[in-house]
Amino acid sequence: MKPTDFAKYISGFLTKYLLNEKGASNNTISSYRDTFVLLINFLQTKKQIKVEKITLDKITKETILEFLDWLQKERKCSVSTRNSRLSAIHSFYKYLQCESLEHVHECQRILSIKFKKAATENVNYLTIEGIKLLLLQPDTNTSRGRRDLTLLSLMYDAGARVQEIIDLTPSMLRIDKPATIKIIGKGNKARIVPMLDAQVEHLRNYLKENRLNESFANKYPLFHNSKKEKLTRAGVNHIIKKYADAARKVNQAIIPQKISCHTLRHSKAMHLLQAGVNLVYIRDILGHVSIQTTEIYARADSKQKRQALEQAYVEINPDEKPMWVENDNLLSWLKNF
Repeated sequence: MKPTDFAKYISGFLTKYLLNEKGASNNTISSYRDTFVLLINFLQTKKQIKVEKITLDKITKETILEFLDWLQKERKCSVSTRNSRLSAIHSFYKYLQCESLEHVHECQRILSIKFKKAATENVNYLTIEGIKLLLLQPDTNTSRGRRDLTLLSLMYDAGARVQEIIDLTPSMLRIDKPATIKIIGKGNKARIVPMLDAQVEHLRNYLKENRLNESFANKYPLFHNSKKEKLTRAGVNHIIKKYADAARKVNQAIIPQKISCHTLRHSKAMHLLQAGVNLVYIRDILGHVSIQTTEIYARADSKQKRQALEQAYVEINPDEKPMWVENDNLLSWLKNF
């Protein structure tokens, strides 16, 4: 069977261009690959085009718009997920218009599809009391509980994304003073985050218990399941939900109903901000490219807004009552003014 032009270019895009020319991370490549798996699924099920019959001329701007609507309406994807899929498609068609000049017109039509404006969501975070309660839930009498406590406390202390935690290996830790952790973030960008003494103690005990402090284990997953495989995003989310449910039974008021891996990252950022840490340092700890991204925490912190208003407040209300309050005859007062 002769490969189609779509098969040829999508293969080159995923296996050569993204990896060798763009230097994209494995996570980015996986995300883009998943987008095109979904697109192929859509073309097969909704357009009745067999995968071996998919050619570039059958994928128009209108087809992509239908695909994006299908994601939202039938697969119940959020606007942000829709935009993420469109970003992957845009990346492919930017590559394609340089590789295949005969498709430039349709490439540019597809590249003209705009991202949808997503509603701004409130930053979901735990108070310091909420974090303390959450970290009290793992049973430290079991090895699983000790692993979970180390995992949750490190996610919070490092302000790390879930994938960044999953990808950690013992070689990325420095537990001697000054203790630091090397985190590989989006776009394979590395950042060094300092660790507090209490966190280091958790890690030291965890590494020793699981023999992860041995030289042969340097590249092993830092956090693994019973099969010694690194945890998945779903696995970490399950761990957080499990202990959040337990904590909510103790004090429902300080544990929100909606909680995820990112909640711990948001919590760390908010607590740093409330402690007076400069946004520039918070940006560097979180690994944001732009400080504008970090500013969402300043906008979300109502306590800091109130304190700023109080500090800037100038007493403009006079202690004495205005003269017309004491005058029974307002008309008379106005005439004599």
